[in-house]
Amino acid sequence: MLRIIKFVMQDIVKNKIVLFYTLLLALLSWGIFGLEDNNSKGILTLLNVILLNVPLVSIIFSTIYIYNSNEFIELLLSQPIHRSKIWISFYLGLLLALVLSFIIGAGIPILIFVPSVLGSMMVIIGILITAVFISLSFLSVVITRDKAKGIGISIMLWLFFALLFDGLVLFLLFQFSDYPIEKIMVIVAALSPIDLARILVLLYMDASAMMGYTGAIFKQYFGSNLGLLITFLLLFFWALIPFLISKKIFNKMDL
Repeated sequence: MLRIIKFVMQDIVKNKIVLFYTLLLALLSWGIFGLEDNNSKGILTLLNVILLNVPLVSIIFSTIYIYNSNEFIELLLSQPIHRSKIWISFYLGLLLALVLSFIIGAGIPILIFVPSVLGSMMVIIGILITAVFISLSFLSVVITRDKAKGIGISIMLWLFFALLFDGLVLFLLFQFSDYPIEKIMVIVAALSPIDLARILVLLYMDASAMMGYTGAIFKQYFGSNLGLLITFLLLFFWALIPFLISKKIFNKMDL
């Protein structure tokens, strides 16, 4: 497993797209903190940048990389190596490489300008979001063998969570505004890892005005500390469950 992880990491780190991704995050992070007088405002601005770009790169790059590695995966399957170990190795290799890229690009500037628990939480959020969308990319790959369809599924997943989900929440609010749907909205909020990541940071900052409806409900029902713990656990399960499902399908696939 360690050899496969090392090979995947070395292969990804040399990739020009990953290098560009690291450079882009670095330019945005240093630029935002350089322009903002208040580091808290810088964090909020950077949060929106991270929640838009990190999921996009994580899911699209990982999907393309796995499809392009089909021949290598088939070669590994011809060896006396269990399928689960191969799938886990690829996941860890992608995760470690993209997390390293995120930390170099955004994590270091965050920890320099915001050397506090808030800065550490932002880095953790970036790592979790990377893990979540790599998991979703693995699920996209095992759903279909067709590369174009798999990339299409990945793009649609990113579009849904990054852009369409909030519109759907607002639609439900307007349609059922006369009914007590607060508890239902807590469940709905848990269906988007990007919304959960935003709520996690804003709950810690206690930025009530910027939490949005779902964030305000989380605070109302769970309070800041319990809300932080529940949101963190939900994000962890978002990273774990899609990968476990993809691993189960991969173990049964006829390659």
